[in-house]
Amino acid sequence: MAKKYIDHRMSLYTVTEEIEGALALLLSLGFTNLNDEKQRALFGKVITISDALKTKGISLDAFTEMLGERETEEDQSTRIKVKMAGVLPCPVRVPLLENFEEWLSERDFPFHLDYDLKAASMGIGWLSESLENKSGEELPDLFISAGFDMFFDKSRFGRFREENFFEDLTSFSGLHRDFDQEDIRLKDPRKQYSMIGVVPAVFLVNTKELGNRKVPRSWDDILSDEFKNSISLPVSDFDLFNAILLNIYKSHGEAGIAQLGRNMQKSMHPAEMVKSHMKLMERPSVTIMPYFFTKMVKDGGPMVAVWPEDGAIISPIFLLTKKERKKELQPIVDYLLSKEVGELLSHNGRFPSVNPEVDNRISEENRYQWIGWEFIEKYDLTLLIRRCEEIFQKAMRGEVE
Repeated sequence: MAKKYIDHRMSLYTVTEEIEGALALLLSLGFTNLNDEKQRALFGKVITISDALKTKGISLDAFTEMLGERETEEDQSTRIKVKMAGVLPCPVRVPLLENFEEWLSERDFPFHLDYDLKAASMGIGWLSESLENKSGEELPDLFISAGFDMFFDKSRFGRFREENFFEDLTSFSGLHRDFDQEDIRLKDPRKQYSMIGVVPAVFLVNTKELGNRKVPRSWDDILSDEFKNSISLPVSDFDLFNAILLNIYKSHGEAGIAQLGRNMQKSMHPAEMVKSHMKLMERPSVTIMPYFFTKMVKDGGPMVAVWPEDGAIISPIFLLTKKERKKELQPIVDYLLSKEVGELLSHNGRFPSVNPEVDNRISEENRYQWIGWEFIEKYDLTLLIRRCEEIFQKAMRGEVE
């Protein structure tokens, strides 16, 4: 193994023989005669490294620094490159990135990690476009995103799923007890997709706008004729809106999607929904929103948060990891599934974690709705989402009976 320290009394020959990279650097600095092994041994043994460098006006410290920079560049160029890409839920993106970068700074991985994790509000169009016509080898090594659209497009990611390209690297055997329900099985039976948490959709009811109607307690209530032109949906939150469409389709078919469209009053950002009762505007009776935004509801006001009795529809936060990069990706996946990250998701963002050690602060009676892996296998979700959107929009415009 090469020495790391160069003493000024060391001979030029000793430095070229014992210090890795020194000969190549000296040749680049103009010591061309060192390229001849006999000459290098002949005069290199009678001159010190310091005196040799002085002939070129270079100090030993400067030479040592150049050598270190050269080694770093060579190391970076030969290291395996690992790439992460995807989106993070907006409420937790900044603290999660800060925590991740701090964790990363304390580790010296034998690979170069490149990551691009944008806010979920930007959608995944940028990522989808960047993957156009890419081979499996060209894909990022780790994806993270909520929702069903791109990851379950059978013409894109579907072909990689069929080729068994990904592997679930979750290290714990069972998921959080919150998801230990008969109809909730979040673990991918094909052991390819992973999850770190979920985004639940709940109701925010404006009791002032209800009139003589009862507070809706289920998705069946939301789809009743009583709430025609009374519901606000997070259409701009693509991941959660798509999850709502798919779950309604699974339980009520196209008729349910049409009824949801008829009951739709308008689309609002969740932050607008919370304050809609204070504005002079057409106010929805019920808004459907991510559970996170219920933190903004003031006690004693007309806005009441309701967790659906038949379960909050969830949009899972997925991980996709390349099987061939398992060795490099395992510590990163372990971090993303750690209790520390789980608490950031759950406590900062009200996005329940799948880690069994995390206290999600969700009442045990609260249930979830999840479309399930059988449904995912049955349909091309990207095409089904487009079909549901079409029915929904037509119903909103009164074109569907």
